[in-house]
Parts: sequence; C-alpha cells; structure tokens
Amino acid sequence: MPDAAELAPRTLVVWVPDWPIVALARDGDEPWDVSLPIAIFAKGAVVACSPAARAEGVRRGQRRRDAQARCPHLEVVLDDPVRDHRAFAPVVAAVEEAAPSVQVIQPGLLALQAKGPARFYGGEASAATVLSGAVAAQGIDDVRVAVADGAFTAEQAARRGTRATDPVRIVPRGAAGPFLAPLPVAVLDDDTVSLFARLGVQTLGAVAALGPDRLSERFGARGARLFALASGHDPRPVQARTPPPELHREVVFEPPVSLADQIAFGLRVPAEQFTGRLGDQGLVCTELRVVLTGEHGERSERVWLHPDAFDAAAIVDRVRWQLAEQGASGRRGGGGSGLRSGSGLRSAVTSVRIEPEGVDAAAHHTARLFGSGPEERVHHALSRVQAMLGHQGVLTPEIGGGRWLAERQQLVPWGDRLESAARVADRPWPGSLPGPLPTTVFADAPPVAVLDADGDMVAVDGRGEPTAEPVWVTVGAAPGRPGQPARPAQRRGVDRWAGPWPVIERGWDAARARRAHRFQIVDTEQVAWLLVCEEGGWTVEGRYD
Repeated sequence: MPDAAELAPRTLVVWVPDWPIVALARDGDEPWDVSLPIAIFAKGAVVACSPAARAEGVRRGQRRRDAQARCPHLEVVLDDPVRDHRAFAPVVAAVEEAAPSVQVIQPGLLALQAKGPARFYGGEASAATVLSGAVAAQGIDDVRVAVADGAFTAEQAARRGTRATDPVRIVPRGAAGPFLAPLPVAVLDDDTVSLFARLGVQTLGAVAALGPDRLSERFGARGARLFALASGHDPRPVQARTPPPELHREVVFEPPVSLADQIAFGLRVPAEQFTGRLGDQGLVCTELRVVLTGEHGERSERVWLHPDAFDAAAIVDRVRWQLAEQGASGRRGGGGSGLRSGSGLRSAVTSVRIEPEGVDAAAHHTARLFGSGPEERVHHALSRVQAMLGHQGVLTPEIGGGRWLAERQQLVPWGDRLESAARVADRPWPGSLPGPLPTTVFADAPPVAVLDADGDMVAVDGRGEPTAEPVWVTVGAAPGRPGQPARPAQRRGVDRWAGPWPVIERGWDAARARRAHRFQIVDTEQVAWLLVCEEGGWTVEGRYD
C-alpha cells in the first residue's frame, strides 16, 4: 500500500517577489519608477523594497531609521493593502483562466491543487511553466512557481528559486522533510521563532527532531502545527476562492476615437449592462472607477462619487466630465468634442473601463412606499442641473482643515466629498479657533483700528502681551446682517475683550511664515468681533451674529 507521503495532495504555488513594489509600479495614473531605491513600510518596518534599495543594504524587517541610514536617498512609501489587492486581481484572473480553483494567500502569492493542472497540461513541470507564462503575459518579469507536498513547502521552494536559473522548482513527492530541514526557523513566521533561537534550535530540521509530543506539550495545538510544517506534512488544504462576478465593463474603440460624443454613444449600452449586472446581484454602485486609455498608452483614472446611486445616464455623464477634465472641448453642432493635445490624454481614446469601487444593497435605495420626501426631490433637481451644467455646475459647501476660518470654507461638486479636507479637518491644528465659531466670516478681511485710552494703536509685543488695554475699536464699512444696510465706519467703545491667542505658521519657511494674534472683542453695541493683529495692523476675521 502507498504510504501517507505518496497520498498527500500536491500543491502548486505561484509567487511574485516584492509584490508591493510591483503593485506600486502598476497602479495609478503616475506609477512609480521602481528602478529607484524605494521601500514600503508598515508599522515603521520595511515590508518590501526595490532591487536598487536592496543593493544599498535595505532589507525586510529593518526599522525606518536603519534603512535610511543605509540609503539616505531612499523613497519612503506607506503600505497600502488595498492597492496590492487591486493590482493583483488581474494576475489572479489570468491564472484562473489557465487553471481554476485558486487560493489567494496574500497579494503576490497564490496556491492551487497541482493534480488537475498536471493532468491537463501533461505533468507538474508543464503546468508550472504554463502558469508562469500566464503571469508573465501580464507584464511581470519575475515570477517563481513551485510544486511540493503542501502549500508551506511549495511556498518555500518558490521563494528559494532564482529568476535566471530556477524559476520553476519541483520538490519530489516525499522529499519535503529533507528539503525543509536546512531552512532557518524564521521562515515559520510565528511568535515562537525567538524562543527557538534562544533554545539553540536554528533550523526546521531541529524543530522536527523535537518530535510532536514535546512540541504539543509545550505549545499545545500550535506546537502540533509547527511540527507538521517543519517536517513537511502541511495539513492545510487549498481553499479555492469563489471568483467574484464580473461586474466591470470595458469598451474598446478600434480605431481609436477622439470625439467625446462618440465615446459617450459607445458607452450607453455597456453602462446599462453594468447597472443591470449589479441589479442581478441586488447591488447598486455608489462609487465608480473610470479608466481611460489613450492611443499612446497614457491613462486617466478617477473614482467618481454619487449622492445616491449611479444609473446608466449618470455613468455616461461622469465619463464625459472626465474627458472634459482631460482636455475635451465641447462644440455644439461641430461633430462633438475633440481632445486637446498637451494636457491629460494626449491622443485618441482606445478603451474605457468602468468598474464599481463601492457598492451598496439595492434595498437601501428603493423609492419610499408613499412617495418621495423633500430630500429625494432636492437630490433629483440638483442632479438634473448638474447633468446640464457639468461637474462643476453645482457646488456645495464643506468644512475643511486649517487655522483660519476663510481657508476652511471649501466648495465641492454635488455628490463628491472633500476627502483630503475631511482627513485634515480632524487634525489638532494648534492655534485654530475652538467653537462656537463666528457666524459671519469675511473672505476679504476689512481693516479695523483698536485704540487705547490715549488714542494710540494697540499692538502685541514680542512676549505675546498687548501693549495697552483696548478701549476703542474703529470698525470700517462692513456688510450688515441679512435685511439690514451695511454698517459705515465708526468708533465704538470696547465693553469686553479677551486674548491674545497666537497663531504661528511655517516658522521654518521665511517666505511663507506667518505670526498673528487673535482677539475677541464685544463693543458697546453688544456686537462681538473676532479680530486679528498681525504686524501691527488689525483686521476683522469674523463676526458673532
């Protein structure tokens, strides 16, 4: 009878070295030049680095300080698992076309049972070569493939292959234990690695020599798993993923098209198919990714948001707007919109790809049983106006980040959200004004004069103290409250005042440095003002109505 080693399932592993670096070079409108020394960091440690950085001595696991000490001109990039998965999805799809039932262990590393591909392609080596070619066809130069007893052994075999001489590695059946024995215990990637090192256990062979009983007695179920991995008896089966439904749509123009009207016309039916496929899954698209590809290989990629959910007409509108942002000039009666050279896409469009970046249950976007409410009517009205006037035709106010009230006022197109400002608005912003904030904020701050009892201008000295107590404030002409005339310049007495509160910005940049002090003043007419004293002059930043 065959022994357990002969009956153990064989596993095929495909590995792309330094996948986060590869994803960085493949994702986005302006991919990185990976020929430069680049390192990707997660929690302050290197998780991947480019060949140029590795040549300078940068290694995985190094702290940022050590990596930059070895390579001072190192480009630092933060880890982005979403980017890695997004860039790896086309590679997984290419492998699934050659062999189904693929398990994605992590971006850049996938496994599948070797039995089916080996029977179809005439052997394990032939199957590994075919899958290697499928990945290479995606524009990836360095790919390693290995076949062994179990996913762990196959992964280690793939990681120890070489691009030039050993891209495909086959570990014979039953030879997993001897193959793993000389490998260091660090490949286990477990918390017990440091303990093994302190005990003098340096290799997987030494771990296997401890025996399953001793390891289970010391570490419990974890010890049994570590023994199985070190001895080449990986019990974990390949858990094939269920491929997600193809929700994206891509329109290829042959020959390339340079008129926006033609592009929009060719996208109408695919946009309806796109929303129809989402509807079949009980979903609607709330965030849409549009990718435009030019004839010369340039790309324009953007994620569009919708206040409710995209329909086919809204998708076509977003493609039009993106073409306009990339240099499309609309012409009435002149045969459509032509792409201008020199900005954005510099050539005709060869393909348009639309894919859902964010989805929601369709049940959350159904019409109300007893008619639509006022919010829904407002949404439809603003969406129709925006469709007629363009993306920038309807703007809504948002509060962004900053220390000065005027710079926090942001206008964003209807349906979009100010993501960058939303992130910075929650930052501490030392020197920013706490609530309650003034109701009226002046974009062009009008000048005022703050005087002491002798009629001299009040200022702030080098220690941040007022040179005298404010007694008079001369308010220049300023807009009045709604329904009231503008206030003429006049002198008023100061009833109460508070301050100063310093605002110091960019002290390291002499050209953009700013140092000012805020005061809150209530005049004798009980009008509260927010004043700013800067370089001896006074202005009104806001009024508390």
